[in-house]
Amino acid sequence: MKKVLVLGGGFAGVDAAGHLTKLGYDVTLVSDREYFYIYPTSIWVPTHESAFKDVCVDLKELQRAHGFHLIIDGVSAISKESNTVTLASGEILSDYDYLIIAIGASKMKPKGVENTLSICGAPEQALAIRDEIDKLVAKGSGKIAMGFGGNPKDSSAVRGGPGFELLFNVHNMLKKKGIRDKFELTFFAPMAEPGKRMGPQALKMMDVFFSKLNINKHFGKKITSFEADGIVFEDESKLESDFTMFIPAGDGHDVIKNSDLPQNEAGFVKTDDTSCVLNEDGTMSNIYAIGDVAALEGYEWRAKQGHIAEGVAKNTAHNIAECENRGSDFKGYKEHLNILCVMDSGDGAAFVYRDEKRAFMLPMPFVGHWMKKAWGFYCRNSKLGKIPRIPGM
Repeated sequence: MKKVLVLGGGFAGVDAAGHLTKLGYDVTLVSDREYFYIYPTSIWVPTHESAFKDVCVDLKELQRAHGFHLIIDGVSAISKESNTVTLASGEILSDYDYLIIAIGASKMKPKGVENTLSICGAPEQALAIRDEIDKLVAKGSGKIAMGFGGNPKDSSAVRGGPGFELLFNVHNMLKKKGIRDKFELTFFAPMAEPGKRMGPQALKMMDVFFSKLNINKHFGKKITSFEADGIVFEDESKLESDFTMFIPAGDGHDVIKNSDLPQNEAGFVKTDDTSCVLNEDGTMSNIYAIGDVAALEGYEWRAKQGHIAEGVAKNTAHNIAECENRGSDFKGYKEHLNILCVMDSGDGAAFVYRDEKRAFMLPMPFVGHWMKKAWGFYCRNSKLGKIPRIPGM
C-alpha cells in the first residue's frame, strides 16, 4: 500500500486525507493543532452567536471517521531534494511515496500590526476579538475599525470577505442591544475599491450596505502603521479607533521560503495545473501543494477560498491515483476557478458568485443567515461522515 504524507489540518489537508484513505492509500496527516477550524463560521464567535467549540472539529474524530494516521506537531522544514519533512519536535519523516503540502500561508506584517487582531489569524484571536468588543459594549460606546490589506506580489492572497461579515455582524449585535448609535463603525482598506474582485454589481451593493448601516468607509490610502488608538495612512492622516480588526494579506509560509521548493515572487509554492510540484526538467514529482500554501494562477480576480481548497484536494487525490495507475486523465484547477460565498450580516446575508462568464450578488434577507448556519452544520458533519457530501465536492 502506497503511503501519502499530508501536511496541514485545514480545508485542503483534511479533505485530501479523507479522499486518499477512501482510495485505499496509507495516509498520515500532520497538523500543528488538535482541531480542524471552520474559519467561515468563526465570524460569530466575537458576537457570542457561536461558542469557540462550535467552530472546531476534533482531528481525532476525523481520524476515526476516515482512518488516517494523525501526528500533532508543527513542520519546521521541507526538503524536495532529500524527500524529507522535519517536524517541530525534531523528528524527520521520509517514509512516504507522495507528499501533499497544505500548511497554509504566513501573513504580511505591516508596522504596528501587533496593535490589531484578525478574524483570519490564529483561531484564538476570535476569542480575543470577542473580549475587546465586550469591553466596549460594557463601556457603552466606542470607535471600531475593521479592514484588510493586499499583497502587491500576489493579488490572490487577499481575504476581505470575513472582515465585511464581522463588521456587519457587530453592527447587528449593537443594534439588538440598543446601543448602535453610540458606536462609530468604519471599514478601511488601502485599495480604492475593496471587494472589486466580487464583480461590479457586488461593489455597488456593498456601497448601499455601508450607507444603509451607517458604516463609514476609508478607502484608497496606503496604511503606514497601526497604533494602539488607530491607523495612520500615507498622507499622515489618522483614523481613530478604540479597537482595530485587520486581516493582513497572505504571504509565503516561512517554511516554504526557507525550502528548496519552487516559489513565486510572494513565496507560494509553484505547481502545474494539477497541483503537482514539477521537477526542473518539467516532469512530475511526488510532491503536491494545495490550499493557501500554493500559488494560485489564473484570473486577476481569483481568490483563495475554502471551497477552492476542497476542490483542489479532491483533484489531487484523483491525480495521485492516475499516476499510480499510469493514467492520463489528470484534473486541473484553473478551469474551475470561481468566487463563491454567503456573506453573512447576522440578520441576513448576500450570495456572491463570480466566474469567467458572470458575477453577481443576490441579497437574502433573514433566510441567508440561516443558510450559512446550515452550511456550518453541513461542513462539520459531512467531514465527519455523518451526512453525505454534496455531489462533486
